[in-house]
Amino acid sequence: MAQYSIKDIEVLSGIKAHTLRIWELRYALLKPERTDTNIRYYSDEQLKKILNVSLLNRKGYKISKIAGMSDAELKREVTEITDQHQTPDDLLDALTQSMVDFDEAKFEKFLSVAIAKHGFENAFTQIVFPFLTRTGILWSTGAILPVQEHFISNLIRRKVIVAIDSQFLTENKHTSRFLLFLPEGETHELMLLFIEYIFRKNNQRVAYIGSSLPFSDIDIVNKTFNPHYLVTYITVPMQDPTLQVFINNLSNAFPRKTIMIGGAQMQLQKPKLPSNVKAIDSMEQMLRLMHS
Repeated sequence: MAQYSIKDIEVLSGIKAHTLRIWELRYALLKPERTDTNIRYYSDEQLKKILNVSLLNRKGYKISKIAGMSDAELKREVTEITDQHQTPDDLLDALTQSMVDFDEAKFEKFLSVAIAKHGFENAFTQIVFPFLTRTGILWSTGAILPVQEHFISNLIRRKVIVAIDSQFLTENKHTSRFLLFLPEGETHELMLLFIEYIFRKNNQRVAYIGSSLPFSDIDIVNKTFNPHYLVTYITVPMQDPTLQVFINNLSNAFPRKTIMIGGAQMQLQKPKLPSNVKAIDSMEQMLRLMHS
């Protein structure tokens, strides 16, 4: 069983910690447990309850009414609502609950509903990636187990690969070549796979050469594929080389290529960028660069 701090519950539910404490005191909605060292924490069941409370509250239910419901009544109201309404926030909460429960069938169901209702691209930009941001923060702090992160990543990965396989290239004068890769030590490939889907949908040639790739292998593929752009994402901290050294090495090795780099570490470290390297903060920005 995972143990969540009140900050973890805030990240997963979207409810401010201050509000959660008020609800605890006034309505006894949550009853935190304590470790041997008297540190407050919340269980999986309490997380699932607050996700249900959050959903009903968003739908206009007064918190005083929700507090008076039994657990069975709470779940029944949530089930009726989720059968009728699938807003991005509703589906985000549903995916979170499915992850906590390791419920593959439910996760697949809500992911499919999200794609069918909002379209593949919107489902990922409005629901899946915010969900991954939530879980990524908690995974890095140890609140979510690595096995939970692997569980949901593999399920999402399947959807993206199916979408990639459905795209067919018809080259024209606007077609460019993109070399996608993740550097050594980097294995978080969902964003890069989604980018591959976007590029192929926009009739671009893509060579995705995998995760945790040795630097020397990039040059081998470059000589054969001769891309116009190199694209990578850096999610985990780089040690040897550091992020700045890696960027400088990449720029020097491929001075005539446009190099696009995204990921959490670019936003956190804000490295100095050579003229041929572009920091990518959003999918819209990447598409603008692609067409510029």
